[in-house]
Amino acid sequence: MALAIFDLDDTLINGDSASLFLQFLVNKGLADASMLAKEAELMRAYHQGLLQMEDYMSFTLQALKGRSVDGVGQWVAVFIEQMIAPVVFAEARQVIEKHRARGDRVLIISATGEHIVGPVARFLGVADYLAIALESKAGLYTGQTRGVLTYQQGKVLRLHDWLQKEGEVLAGSSGYSDSRNDVPLLLAVENACVVNPDSVLCDLAAQKGWKILRWCNFM
Repeated sequence: MALAIFDLDDTLINGDSASLFLQFLVNKGLADASMLAKEAELMRAYHQGLLQMEDYMSFTLQALKGRSVDGVGQWVAVFIEQMIAPVVFAEARQVIEKHRARGDRVLIISATGEHIVGPVARFLGVADYLAIALESKAGLYTGQTRGVLTYQQGKVLRLHDWLQKEGEVLAGSSGYSDSRNDVPLLLAVENACVVNPDSVLCDLAAQKGWKILRWCNFM
């Protein structure tokens, strides 16, 4: 059994789940619409590989500060049904099933908060995931994160901790991502695949001989 490691945003789904969730909150009157412009600015920095993830999380988690963990979970369930289900790449589902059929263990590693990634992983039928951990006290989100953020090199650090805990290895592993931010992760696996890559990642994939995948269909 080998590992099949997937990024989430713009890899398994056509879009960024954190951005979509903020739009969902604004649409439902649960977050201020003025947040959208700042979030878009932060995402431009992300796509350029320049984002400080601490800044992004600190800003976007303002919308959850003081909210109950259970209540947010209910929002996320509706969000997945309305905004995530329609944008899951059909090819992503097919590749996940291909790995399952040959006995591989599927793991999602995302730089999005666990409040979104966990439920989305379950929706996709994936039991194992790593995501940015959110702090809560007395059942309420504090607006802060915990531990190492699963972003850039942080994904690799968290992955190695998980490997040790789970008794897994990277021999024979495959990795899938769309983003230059995941180069450290793609370098860590044996078989790197880039999905609808940005220009920087596309050029690197060509240099490294990584497989380039173009996904565009939905189920």
